[in-house]
Amino acid sequence: MGKRILVTGGAGFLGSHLCERLLKEGNDVLCVDNYFTGNKGNIAACIGNPHFELMRHDVTFPLYVEVDEIYNLACPASPVHYQHDPVQTTKTSVHGAINMLGLAKRVRAKIFQASTSEVYGDPTVHPQVEGYRGSVNPIGPRACYDEGKRCAETLFFDYYRQHNLRIKVARIFKTYGPRMHPNDGRVVSNFIVQALKGEDITIYGDGMQTRAFCYVDDLLEGWIRLMNDTADDFTGPVNLGNPVEMPIKHLAEKILKLVNGRSKLIFQPLPIDDPMQRCPDITLARDKLKWEPKVQLEEGLGKTIAFFDTLLKSNKAVARVGR
Repeated sequence: MGKRILVTGGAGFLGSHLCERLLKEGNDVLCVDNYFTGNKGNIAACIGNPHFELMRHDVTFPLYVEVDEIYNLACPASPVHYQHDPVQTTKTSVHGAINMLGLAKRVRAKIFQASTSEVYGDPTVHPQVEGYRGSVNPIGPRACYDEGKRCAETLFFDYYRQHNLRIKVARIFKTYGPRMHPNDGRVVSNFIVQALKGEDITIYGDGMQTRAFCYVDDLLEGWIRLMNDTADDFTGPVNLGNPVEMPIKHLAEKILKLVNGRSKLIFQPLPIDDPMQRCPDITLARDKLKWEPKVQLEEGLGKTIAFFDTLLKSNKAVARVGR
């Protein structure tokens, strides 16, 4: 018999893929979203499934439902979106964690926190290991997200120690795939959309800052393994991401090659507190979860490019009809 699972932020990029995966495994899924960055189109394939329920709700307010597991994903995750309303971003991470932890405590549910590599800030340790405490500017423009997620982790571990709650915490590194928001300001979506439109590709800094990119299906496999792990003393935090890093400029060149594009690379000043290196050490995930990414970058980019190509063409068709 399947479990009753709550997914907050379930209509977002990662949440929608998770909802589909959980449904395929025979679970009842309650998707909660306030649609700040998520949208119903992402979960169109789930609507109509008798085991799927959709609720418009903001996690900064309490939620009273009966569930067996909770995946707490709710929070804008790209700088464009989380800096739009930084106070609300912090409240979503902190108040959202408090409300979901309170729910988990009441119904004795196992709860997963989607944390982030941003808790490491602009790291002085490379690659980043879970024991590294980070180098974060607490008053900078990224702090609403970075410190919000750090505080959420604090709350999770306090509930674990104080209330013996079953928690799982994953630190997510750069993830990409279909259903990314076309205007989220992330490098993969930015570069693909600009390349498909034939626009100049915008690179911040000299393009030699590095990132490591994990395809969405690989990430979800790590989440499921973490939640299904029966050792409740293994709480995480655990890094989940691709340990193979590459310069941002090289990613842009690879995407241009895949779309057969001729866009020029345009360089702009690096944003404040933007990290120069970001790459996970996944030794712990390999050891505890027997997990590592399988999807090669070109394969994952191909699927993501196909998604954006269809999206851009459909938007053009709608625009033509509108005229």
